[in-house]
Amino acid sequence: MKILLDTNIILDVLQQREPWFDDGKAIFLSIAVKQHEGFITAKQAADIHFFARRQFRGQDHVDEKARKILSGLFTLFDIIDTLGEDCKNAFSFANNDYEDAMLIASAVRSNVDCIITRNTDHFKGSPVRVFRPDEFLKSEGFTE
Repeated sequence: MKILLDTNIILDVLQQREPWFDDGKAIFLSIAVKQHEGFITAKQAADIHFFARRQFRGQDHVDEKARKILSGLFTLFDIIDTLGEDCKNAFSFANNDYEDAMLIASAVRSNVDCIITRNTDHFKGSPVRVFRPDEFLKSEGFTE
């Protein structure tokens, strides 16, 4: 199953944010053992780099640490290019969050099976199935 993770799930794992860390970690593990194909978009990679740099602000080697995080993600996840058509097609979704609409458009174009996010309200009307992490872990798409 091809799954696209929303940025909030990635950050939950990277920053070990509770109470969401364990569910996100289980999904990461399912990708690592090739039970699922994991994806992020090119736009998300830029966002994650920004958040990583902010997380390490004031420490030594900030950029090196942020690059290491991205490098690790790139070994685990395949990258879906964010295309101009995704930016345009995002307007066709009844969604007030343009960034999430872009994620939907990228998922549709890339034939992703589902999107996993904590903000399912931002994905109403998505033609791609949307799960919260806990829902996905209980779904037919996940087996331990």
